[in-house]
Amino acid sequence: MLNFEYQNPTKILFGKGQIAKISHEIPSDARTLIVYGGGSVIANGTMDLVRKALVGRKLYEFGGIEPNPDYEILMHAVEMVQKERINYLLAVGGGSVIDGAKFISVAVGWELGDPWEILNNHGKGIRNAIPFGCVLTLPATGSEMNQHAVISRKNRQVSLPSASGSSQGNAGAMSMQSSIESEKLTFSNNKVFPQFAVLDPVATFSLPKKQIANGVASAFCHVIEQYLTYPIKANLQDRFAESILLTLLDDGIKSYQEPEDYDSRANLMWCATMALNGLIGAGVPQDWSTHAIGHELTALFDLDHAQTLAIVLPATMHVRREEKKEKLLQYAERIWGIRGDDHDAVIQQAIQKTVEFFESLGLATKLSDYNIHADQLPEVSVKLLKHGMTGIGERGSVTLEICEEILRTAL
Repeated sequence: MLNFEYQNPTKILFGKGQIAKISHEIPSDARTLIVYGGGSVIANGTMDLVRKALVGRKLYEFGGIEPNPDYEILMHAVEMVQKERINYLLAVGGGSVIDGAKFISVAVGWELGDPWEILNNHGKGIRNAIPFGCVLTLPATGSEMNQHAVISRKNRQVSLPSASGSSQGNAGAMSMQSSIESEKLTFSNNKVFPQFAVLDPVATFSLPKKQIANGVASAFCHVIEQYLTYPIKANLQDRFAESILLTLLDDGIKSYQEPEDYDSRANLMWCATMALNGLIGAGVPQDWSTHAIGHELTALFDLDHAQTLAIVLPATMHVRREEKKEKLLQYAERIWGIRGDDHDAVIQQAIQKTVEFFESLGLATKLSDYNIHADQLPEVSVKLLKHGMTGIGERGSVTLEICEEILRTAL
């Protein structure tokens, strides 16, 4: 196991009725802005419970934070925070709303020019953040208990390398072109850990099955990115990761099939949180190349985040099967019960089981299922090159050429 430090200051309030306790977590004299998404939290009664818990407080509301939270919309919230002298944020919704609150909390006090630089700098340079908590309504991203956020910016004029420079071998001769593009970037900083997070499984009962499927797949892939690398004798971390994967195969599927089964929904919710709160990744190598490719697919083709992961992960397993051989064989045996002397056959069966798992959730596993074809892949390569995704993965060995091979395999 590698040397590591682990810190997580987020307080979890888990279970039925926990929303009522948020009044004990937010200062009584705070000027609180509640941020939320498209209105489902109002329709399912969650917002009423929040308002009831905070009755008598100075409250403001900002709705309309959409999946893949958009920079321009979030900047309107920043203006509201500044105008109303807001000093506390409460995110009520899924990971996108929580990510949006994280960005708002640091953009308000950003002093180094355009707040989009927070994303370009991956969170470096952040000095101050408005404190915030969250009420989670969609188990998926783990944003409720980590310091990461993903923000999109639509219709932004950018300079991109030309498609003729998409190969690393030609990078020195590439030209630049101006284009109107969407971008999806991440940032991390310890100042954006939520102070508290309410996880009430009942708040997820009304979610569409598609969103639950996305949540199960996202959590699964978050674990895989920290598990399916190479062995370093981190036995406990491996077993932690495997326990989450196995629970997702059981309770994730059941939660998808039986929307109001409290116990399965509760287990799914805790799996999604534990998958990305830093615990299973402490002291082990991490990959994240599937996410890097997936983010570009989302930005270019407006696919859901989980949809891209279900496409890219099996292709990554296939293309990098030799590099990941030892852990793929472990994954095959411990998660799927597949073993045998023919290692290639074992790995292929494990990849197929992974595909079948995603498809059992109604998720497609090929780019062509979304009408994305080979002639569009250079667009992805251009964006990967622009964002420096040319030596990624747990060993820094995933070059642009390997990314392109993964994309071709995913067709």
